Amino acid sequence: MRLHASLRSSIAIAIAACVAVTVTACAGGDAPADAEQIAESARSLDIVPELVYTTDVDGYDLAVQSVGSTGSSGMSASWFSEARGGILTIRTDFGEVTAETCAEMPMFESGEAAVTCDEDDDGLWHRTAGDVHEYFAVRGDVLIRVSGRGASAEDLRAAAQAVHVPSAAELELLFSDALKRLQGQPVERGDLPEHGDGAPIDPSGPGG
Repeated sequence: MRLHASLRSSIAIAIAACVAVTVTACAGGDAPADAEQIAESARSLDIVPELVYTTDVDGYDLAVQSVGSTGSSGMSASWFSEARGGILTIRTDFGEVTAETCAEMPMFESGEAAVTCDEDDDGLWHRTAGDVHEYFAVRGDVLIRVSGRGASAEDLRAAAQAVHVPSAAELELLFSDALKRLQGQPVERGDLPEHGDGAPIDPSGPGG
């Protein structure tokens, strides 16, 4: 069956639009959350709404208790991979990066090793200091730093590529822990045992 020329053209345009979208998927459910929703959530942690970003990397889950403010108005959040034992973290702030300034910015957990910096074909800045890797992603006037512990350079790069304004569902998850704290609800922690009150048990000595 042959498609009419105009129909073929419409399909081609739709496919091109899907390919061109980098921040939101063609599916409406992945559209960015409403600006007012983001602002309301960001205020709970004194974060500037424009600095609210998230990411998505296969094998990593958001640690909701890690979401908080960083610097004067930025956001910080971490993702953990149980299978790989790695943690990756994004930190947002207003700023810009150039070939001259990239290597001058200190790196987390780099010690005294000299920092080298290169821009790749995707517009990401890859920073290294010894065996420590870090990425910068730029979204307008927002600088997103992606670092980690135990996370491979490939995972960090994937996280930097995937940074985006959260959808409504992602926004709710990002600030779920903060909302519980504001409402005075108990917060679930992953480092406490399932039974008992979680208090440390000190065995008695010979004197009781």
